[in-house]
Amino acid sequence: MFNRILVAVDRSEMSIKVFEQALSLAKITSANLMLMHVLSQEEEGSPEALVFPNIDYYPGWNEQSFQLYQEHWEKFKNEGLQMLQSWSDQANKSGVNTEFTQNTGNPGRMICELAIDWNADLIIMGRRGRSGIAEFFLGSVSNYVLHHAPCSVQIVHPPVASKAVNVTSAATTFSN
Repeated sequence: MFNRILVAVDRSEMSIKVFEQALSLAKITSANLMLMHVLSQEEEGSPEALVFPNIDYYPGWNEQSFQLYQEHWEKFKNEGLQMLQSWSDQANKSGVNTEFTQNTGNPGRMICELAIDWNADLIIMGRRGRSGIAEFFLGSVSNYVLHHAPCSVQIVHPPVASKAVNVTSAATTFSN
């Protein structure tokens, strides 16, 4: 069964469901959890500005704006660590051996690299629900992980809004 479950989370509402599912599975299988957050410009809530190798070249960037960016990035980083610490404490208190890590880089690659290094049996992660042009240009972390992971991957999907179908109305439409 599963002994080592890597749980990739971010600061979205979906990550709460990802963590809950991972915790439930770890309790059932007596697996260890590794909670992972990847700091990335793509994540919702990250500092908006992009840091370029040569900041002096880009108009509008000065020491003050760079310092402000660094302060926002530091706050973003600390909030991620607090989230991981909180979930790790919750899992450990419920009897699941849990550790965490926060890395910076490309989320898909970082998740796959940690899965190899930590020898994960399973990766559990959420899906943002991008489609069409947004997915084409921005890519999909879950899609990358599905195709490059060294182990099984469980994707937690966002809830789908249910649409009630009026069967009588549909039958009437087809019979006319």
